[in-house]
Amino acid sequence: MPSISVCMPAYNEEQNLPGMIADVISVMRGRGDEFEIVVTNDGSKDRTGAVLQELAQTYPELRPVEHPVNRGYGAAVFTAITSARKDLVFFTDSDRQFKLDELDRLLPHIAGADMVVGYRAPRRDPPLRVLFGKGWSALVTLLFGYTARDIDCAFKLFRREVIEKVGPQIQSRGATFSAEFLVRTKRAGFRIKEVPVSHLPRTAGNPTGAKLHVILRAFRELWQFRRELWREA
Repeated sequence: MPSISVCMPAYNEEQNLPGMIADVISVMRGRGDEFEIVVTNDGSKDRTGAVLQELAQTYPELRPVEHPVNRGYGAAVFTAITSARKDLVFFTDSDRQFKLDELDRLLPHIAGADMVVGYRAPRRDPPLRVLFGKGWSALVTLLFGYTARDIDCAFKLFRREVIEKVGPQIQSRGATFSAEFLVRTKRAGFRIKEVPVSHLPRTAGNPTGAKLHVILRAFRELWQFRRELWREA
């Protein structure tokens, strides 16, 4: 079995992280695989950084990475996955909205694909966030062609060479990161497989994706990405 880097961003997730890291350790140690956990603390204003350092004393597999200031969701994801050292990279969020043992749904497909992308079936978020998510996926598909039905689903498994190849091209560091990552992965000729995964309601912490400045940054980055592809062509 290939070794796995479990990567995730964290912003003000001090309440979720102890349980999340324990969940990862339980699932991955139970599988007997060689693994590491890479978590980016994206300039959190709560005790996220301190909690990660405390957890690292208990779990040697945990490797925290720090952003001194908040740089955005995509930047935190990018730092985590480009810091991965194992053969496969598994990306998820730190808010405990996924069942980590469903990694087993993705792994069988990696032999015939370079990236396996989960889609939330169904998505357990407030109705407005679900509506925004569907609209965003539709817009990305309209501008760039089809990549995946649930572009922002934080449950993806891919070979490390994927991010090594396309990572230097990715400019988006906000909410557009996932869209650009998928589009560039497909354009580079990598094979993508989609798999349904369970999604759970958030029980702690506060999501930031619906904030106005986050949405405006996403649209600005999406337009910049579209223009960049035109220039590249």
